Amino acid sequence: MEKYLLGLDAGNTVIKAVIFDLNGREVAYAGEEGHSRMPYPGHVERDLGELWANAKRVIRTCLDKAGIAATDIAAIGCAGHGNGLYALDRDRQPLLGIQSLDTRATGLVEEWAAEGVGDRTAPIARQRPWPSQTPTLLAWLKRHRPDLFQRIGTVFFSKDFVVNRLTGSRVSEVSDMSGAGLLDLAARRYDRTLMAAYGLADSMHMLPPLIESADIAGHVAEEVAAETGLAAGTPVIGGLFDVVASALGSGVSRTGSASIIAGTWSINQVIIDGPDINGPVFMSSTFDRSRYMAMENSATSAANLEWLVREFFEGEHEESISPFDAACALAAAVTPAADDPLYHPYLYGAQQDGHARAGFYGMAGWHTKGHLIRALLEGVAFGHRQHIETIRKAGATFEEAVLSGGGSRSKLWPQIFADVLGVPVTVAVSRETGALGAAIAAGTGVGLFADFTEGATAMVRTDRRYQPNGALSAHYDRRYGLYKDVTVAMTPLWRRLSEAQSPATGVAA
Repeated sequence: MEKYLLGLDAGNTVIKAVIFDLNGREVAYAGEEGHSRMPYPGHVERDLGELWANAKRVIRTCLDKAGIAATDIAAIGCAGHGNGLYALDRDRQPLLGIQSLDTRATGLVEEWAAEGVGDRTAPIARQRPWPSQTPTLLAWLKRHRPDLFQRIGTVFFSKDFVVNRLTGSRVSEVSDMSGAGLLDLAARRYDRTLMAAYGLADSMHMLPPLIESADIAGHVAEEVAAETGLAAGTPVIGGLFDVVASALGSGVSRTGSASIIAGTWSINQVIIDGPDINGPVFMSSTFDRSRYMAMENSATSAANLEWLVREFFEGEHEESISPFDAACALAAAVTPAADDPLYHPYLYGAQQDGHARAGFYGMAGWHTKGHLIRALLEGVAFGHRQHIETIRKAGATFEEAVLSGGGSRSKLWPQIFADVLGVPVTVAVSRETGALGAAIAAGTGVGLFADFTEGATAMVRTDRRYQPNGALSAHYDRRYGLYKDVTVAMTPLWRRLSEAQSPATGVAA
């Protein structure tokens, strides 16, 4: 009897269910888009009831499409966006979902920077506070919404919430917890001194039991089986921070391998053997039981194209063509020129500057919609380049990278990445690399694969490879320099614009 693996991917916008066979072939797919709420400037939240309803719907739809017996699913793995804050109340009922696009805690981060809080957290967690980091948001709630803070019984992440609903288990795992700066990274455990640095020494009880990513978190409950079509008792593993899952699902599993994800977030990561390299990076996460992922990330990637298409492009093309393909086709028709406009991808702030804002610069009357779209694609790639330069300065080296996320689906964007970064870029066959990585981890958890590398070797295939165009190297070096210069020039204005907003400290519970 053939066995299958179910991978779930709970992102900031869409939750997906994908069934794979053990060779990585996609048997069935279902996805459901959720809705974000923005009750105040900088606040980005979601309804947890909707998230779970969408999860149940995509699981049942995927099973129906696959036409297989639920008992043929050997295990379930779930990936989900990291950070933000997903909370159950003291009765283990859904309480609050804050997404990783949230910037409400920008002022707190600035206050902590002046007080040297990051100097205390970095040696332990290898991470400094930033606005949508989980402990930062928890500390913000403690200060500004003590009523809501007192109701919190469990703090964890989007995929943990789904695992909790599937199994009833109240657990989290090491990749998400380390990626959120909540672990002593070297010891791979919670640390009271670290929590005290965040002002959360009294909140240790909110952190759930910690397991490894491929450990079995629990089994599908009877009532959930009735609602989803799953077989009761199916093993569900702890799961993975989605950026780690996407790296694994795109074939990045060996030390020194590089993964770039152009999704809602700009993710740039390299697998390393220990918790440290030669310099600081934005964050590090555990990858498996012995290795780590050094990362430079920010909310500055493909969400910019999603916004542009949604606000200005939908309905302006033939129905047979996706609006994203139509937009990229306009950009592809543009011949790169020295006076092309520039774009900053800061719709949701910059990594360490929640005041940063997006913008087009250098537009002229002869520029077209295609020029603006190409500027956006290049601007996102420049943002990735900035992060990669930080990783390289810290001592990590690599000669090529695997691109995944929504941006990898374009035929043009991966070439722009190769040209801007100056390294070969490959794209995996599977578009659903997060779900595939979760499935690989699930297979590892139930003994179908010896480890992540064996699972990736069995289930991942390469689709396309892009070589950098040397003729454009000087062109992009110059434009990248301008991109950084404009960032410096605009920073004071962004701060003035942000300070002009009336402050709001409420949270829609």
